[in-house]
Amino acid sequence: MSTVPVIAVDGPAGVGKGMVTRWLVQRTGFHRLDSGALYRILALAAVAAGVDLDAHAAVAALAPGLQISFTGSSEDDEAILVGGQDWTRELRAETTGALASRIAVSPEVREALLQRQRDFRLAPGLIADGRDMGTVVFPDARLKLFLDASPEERATRRQRQLSKAGIAANFATLCEEIRARDARDRGRAVAPLKPASDAHLIDTTGLSPEAVLARVEALSVAAGF
Repeated sequence: MSTVPVIAVDGPAGVGKGMVTRWLVQRTGFHRLDSGALYRILALAAVAAGVDLDAHAAVAALAPGLQISFTGSSEDDEAILVGGQDWTRELRAETTGALASRIAVSPEVREALLQRQRDFRLAPGLIADGRDMGTVVFPDARLKLFLDASPEERATRRQRQLSKAGIAANFATLCEEIRARDARDRGRAVAPLKPASDAHLIDTTGLSPEAVLARVEALSVAAGF
């Protein structure tokens, strides 16, 4: 078992995981893993290679060759590089999230990406952002956080985020997509979206970023970070 500490930040899309993860990275100086981005990257790589997303073994075979790195420490300057190229904008698209959700149900894909995720565990530590960080990928994480929020709250945040990026989005459509994705993530047979038994639950509905981070800070201090 590795002695490198991990803080796991889990929860569905749009609950503030990215904000919390970036704040924790700045606070601790740890490395960062955006596990959801790995599934998005693999889905886009499969589409680019002409691989059927339902051909799970063929999709999984692409995982070992992906060169992925995360740079930046804030929402404005962060970038996700694949083979040295910036894929950040493409990865944030709602359509890419839907593609990633399709392949995430596959045991072959999840197994192929499991070690890739664990390889990010480097000294001095790791902040791991995802859906099964505390349950499957890093069950020995020293601190486990599980964030949640209502679908309406999350759709509002996502619409605001997309608008900032110059992308128009319909609120009702976003709500439907969020509920459908939640159902897939929570209902899949392999690594379903759920809090670890020892995770700290934070409902961010109606909370300001400052209020969320205050709770995270209290929990991280109590855990020795």
